[in-house]
Amino acid sequence: MSIQNEYLNGLMERVIQRDPSEPEFHQAVREVLTSLAPVVNARPELIEEGVMDCLVEPERIIKFRVPWEDDQGRVQVNRGYRVQFNSAIGPYKGGLRFHPSVNESIIKFLGFEQTFKNSLTGLPIGGGKGGSDFDPKGKSESEVMRFCQSFMNELFKYIGPDTDVPAGDIGVGAREIGYLFGQYKRLRNEFTGVLTGKGLTYGGSLARKEATGYGLCYFTDNMLRAAGRSFEGVDVVISGSGNVALYACEKATQLGGKVVAMCDSNGYVYDKDGIDLALMKQIKEVERLRIRVYAERKPGAEYHEGCSGIWQVPCGIALPCATQNELNEGSAKALIRNGCFAVAEGANMPCTPEAVEVIQAAGLLFAPAKAANAGGVAVSALEMSQNSMRFSWTFEEVDSRLLTIMTELYQNASAAAAQYGLAGNLVAGANIAGFLKVADSMLAYGLV
Repeated sequence: MSIQNEYLNGLMERVIQRDPSEPEFHQAVREVLTSLAPVVNARPELIEEGVMDCLVEPERIIKFRVPWEDDQGRVQVNRGYRVQFNSAIGPYKGGLRFHPSVNESIIKFLGFEQTFKNSLTGLPIGGGKGGSDFDPKGKSESEVMRFCQSFMNELFKYIGPDTDVPAGDIGVGAREIGYLFGQYKRLRNEFTGVLTGKGLTYGGSLARKEATGYGLCYFTDNMLRAAGRSFEGVDVVISGSGNVALYACEKATQLGGKVVAMCDSNGYVYDKDGIDLALMKQIKEVERLRIRVYAERKPGAEYHEGCSGIWQVPCGIALPCATQNELNEGSAKALIRNGCFAVAEGANMPCTPEAVEVIQAAGLLFAPAKAANAGGVAVSALEMSQNSMRFSWTFEEVDSRLLTIMTELYQNASAAAAQYGLAGNLVAGANIAGFLKVADSMLAYGLV
C-alpha cells in the first residue's frame, strides 16, 4: 500500500527509523496513513499543528518485570506491558493479552488500532493496550492466580476508572480478570469500574462475552444490506473458536447464515450440515478441548490438520476471528476462486496488507477490524457506564445499544469514505472517521 502524500511518506519513514524492529506497529501505522492523504491535503493544519507527529507516538509506554512462583516453588519472570496510546477523547481503554508472542511492537500496534476503533464507537474512550508474554495454557489455577496478582502489583499504579480501564484479550478471560480485579481491589481498597469483562456478580455487563462476535455480524449485516445482500442462505467460514468466533457463529446463524467451518491453532473442522453451536460451546467453553474433538463427536464432520487450510473451504462470507495476519494473499485468492463475496475482520487485523489489496481489487465487500470488531470495546464502555451508575441493564438493553452503535458506526465509516472521494472503501472510511474525532480533540486541547 502506497501513501499518496509526501509528508505522510516522510512520517512513515521516521516511524520505521525510530523503532526499526517493530514490524507489526509499522504495518498498523502504514494502514492508517495510507487512508489519510485526502484528509491532510484538505486540512493542512493537522500537519502544521503537529497532530500527525503526535498521533504515531504513544503518550506513555510502561514496561515491567512480573516475577511469580510456579507450583514447584521456582520463581519465573515474565515481561509486562501497558501502552497508553491516546487519551484525547477519554480514558485509555483496551485489552490485556497474555500470550508468548506478546512484545512491545504488538502491543503498540494493538494500542494504535484501539485508538481509532474506540473513537468509531462514538463513546468517550481513548486507546490503550497491554499484556505479557506469559502463557496461561498448561498452567494450574494457582499459577495463573499468582501471575495475575504479581502483574497487577505493578500495573495498579498506572490505571484507574478515569485514567485507564483495561479489559480482556487473548489469554485473558473471566478467570484472569477476576484475579486481576481482586488484587487491584486489595491494593487500592476501593471498588471501582477499573477493569471490564468482570463477572456478573461483581460489576460485569450482560452481553459482554457475546459483544465482539455479535457486533461483527451486525456491522457485516449492514454492509451486506447496503450492497443488496444478506446472510440468508449463505455458507459462512469463521476462523477461531474462542469468544469472538463462537458468538459470531451464533449471530450469523440467527441472521440466516450456515457456518460450515471453524478452527483452532492446530486445525479446522468442516461440517457441511452447519456447525452444531451447542456442541462447539461444550467443547471449547466448558471442557476447553481441542477442536478435533468436535469431529470425533459429530457424525459427518471432518477434521483437518493446519488451521490455514480453512480458507480453502468454499463460502460466501468469511469471518477471520483468530489472530493478526492469519489470512494471507494466497488464502484471499482461494476465497475469491471459491465464490466468496464478503470478508469481515473479527480479530485485530487478521488479513495481511497483501490480502486486503487482493480482496479489494477483486471487488469483494470488506469490513476492516477497527470497525467490524468494535462491538467488544463498545460493550466494555457500556460496562463502565453501568459501573459509574451502580446500575445494570438487561441483556436485551445492552444488545439493543450494541446494534445501534454498530449500525451508526457503519453509517459513519461509509459516509466518511464518500466525503473524501473513496465511496465503498470501508478501510479508508473507518480510518478517516476514527481519526477525525481524535485529531479535532487534540487540536482543541493545544499540543504545545
